Amino acid sequence: MTDANDPDSSDDAGSDSNSKVVRVLQRYELVGLGDELVEYWTGEATERKSLRELADYFNRELLARVLRDASVDTLDGEQANLYRLLTDEDVSSGAAVQAINRLEQHGVDVDQLTADFVSRQAIHTYLTSYRDVSYSSSHDDPVETETTNVRRLRRRMTTIVESKIERLRNTGRITLGAFNVLIDVRVLCEDCGAQYQVTELFDRGGCECTIDSSDSQP
Repeated sequence: MTDANDPDSSDDAGSDSNSKVVRVLQRYELVGLGDELVEYWTGEATERKSLRELADYFNRELLARVLRDASVDTLDGEQANLYRLLTDEDVSSGAAVQAINRLEQHGVDVDQLTADFVSRQAIHTYLTSYRDVSYSSSHDDPVETETTNVRRLRRRMTTIVESKIERLRNTGRITLGAFNVLIDVRVLCEDCGAQYQVTELFDRGGCECTIDSSDSQP
């Protein structure tokens, strides 16, 4: 059985261009999954997942994509069981072979699939080296944390919109040359009428009326 969480797996060569996670994301067009990894690792404490959990989550999403592409119908909980049969060292060889045979009957290249499963070390390399994020603690400055979150959401929105446009363009639904997607989220204070980009508002510590009122305090 393949141990998808083996920390000694040679998943990455240490550089951005050689990130196994990036290669798998691109190969299977798993749009948005990379952003989910970032959010789960750096989000609020109730949402955070460990590197092992993220590796399992990534691999299950990969398996789900392969099953959909191969038109493999599954019952509730069956995908999770298939993942267990393909990766758990404690699974009997007979049960594993049955799972492999079923997938191969639907045209799934099981060897390629399991080779594309990633380890927690590959997830860590992707998050820290490719996405340049770190595991934040509860002691971080909340303004800085939320600024990072807003920028991350803006990048995710940009990525999603770009992928939608490229898909329509590549299939001939729309005509478009080289392009850039600009996401501008602004906040309008209805009391003073001032308008700011979200991160600018955070950097300033508030809007004009907030600053004026704080300056007028004795």
